[in-house]
Amino acid sequence: MNLSKRVAALTPSATLEITAKAKALKAEGHDVIALGAGEPDFNTPLHILEAAKNAMDEGLTKYTPAGGILPLKESIISKFEHDQNISYNSDEIIVCTGAKHALYTLFQVILDEGDEVIIPTPYWVSYPEQVKLAGGHPVYVEGKEEQAFKVTVDQLEEAVSSKTKAVIINSPSNPTGSIYTPDELEQIGAFCLKHDILIVSDEIYEKLVYDGAKHTSIAQLSDKLKQQTIIINGVSKSHSMTGWRIGYAAGRKEIIKAMTNLASHSTSNPTSISQYAALAAYEGSQEPVAEMKQAFEERLNTVYDKLNRIPGFTCVKPEGAFYLFPNAKEAAEKTGFNSVDDFVKGLLEEEKVALVPGSGFGSPENVRLSYATSLDVILEAIHRIERFVKAKQAV
Repeated sequence: MNLSKRVAALTPSATLEITAKAKALKAEGHDVIALGAGEPDFNTPLHILEAAKNAMDEGLTKYTPAGGILPLKESIISKFEHDQNISYNSDEIIVCTGAKHALYTLFQVILDEGDEVIIPTPYWVSYPEQVKLAGGHPVYVEGKEEQAFKVTVDQLEEAVSSKTKAVIINSPSNPTGSIYTPDELEQIGAFCLKHDILIVSDEIYEKLVYDGAKHTSIAQLSDKLKQQTIIINGVSKSHSMTGWRIGYAAGRKEIIKAMTNLASHSTSNPTSISQYAALAAYEGSQEPVAEMKQAFEERLNTVYDKLNRIPGFTCVKPEGAFYLFPNAKEAAEKTGFNSVDDFVKGLLEEEKVALVPGSGFGSPENVRLSYATSLDVILEAIHRIERFVKAKQAV
């Protein structure tokens, strides 16, 4: 039996090989440090767990509306009003089975065969694959390190065509942690309005910003930009709820309606219990969110300089999320490897440290390290990386 062409066209994740190798080494009893985690290392806050238990005890375990329960939509609306001063109606919100599913559903309803989506690099690994699954064509624009991995309007103008349907903005970014300023967003917004291009604004890391940095949603800059933007967000990163699978999209009601119709034929609805847990996440105490953010900020500021002192590593300091994305090209070259991917494999084999190669994010000279793990573990990992580089260079 032949697989469908759309699935056959998918690019396997560049992280799979390194992840499989790390798990195999760990199973053999090796002391492996894995810094690939894309999730907080904190448990879901207690009041959220209690809300889920209460929902089960109260029998709230049945089907819900395909687009999510009204109380959660209303809580999301209140969150937008409080955090970004943006007003939405309930028919402009859809709750999905995670932010990833919100993105997938969005691309399915806005793209036809051959439509183009501008994707800045480095990008989150699923963006191009989801665009391809919807019949679209990813068009990459390089966010250069000297620009803190952010793209400019001049670059976007070179990439736009009559087939361009949307542009993705991920701020704060996975994998770089970069944040677009209001001025930069204004310029990108003007470009999108000029060409009538939909803005897909992935804001899943909005609560995790550090050292005085601020998150701005492009949709809050003007009514016109709000109408041009679909915001993607969720509780996975902000409230350490990755496994609960609750995300959402906010935007034009005709797009949200189409997404809801599609969801009704794909997932039926997000998990009922998880929706009530997400409701508690937004309506309960936000102190655990602040505590987690503070811990990440302390880790970042402790390990950043140490990472930059590793020979051949250079790193733009992130402003948000929980990743470091250093350039390791020089380190790979000086240690005798043909590529950063090979350097990552060698590091895992010899020092048992698993990093994520930047090739999976469209940036083959970089590696991604997550600091969503204990500070002692991160410092030990950096020690091993430095030992590995210095030993290889001395040979």
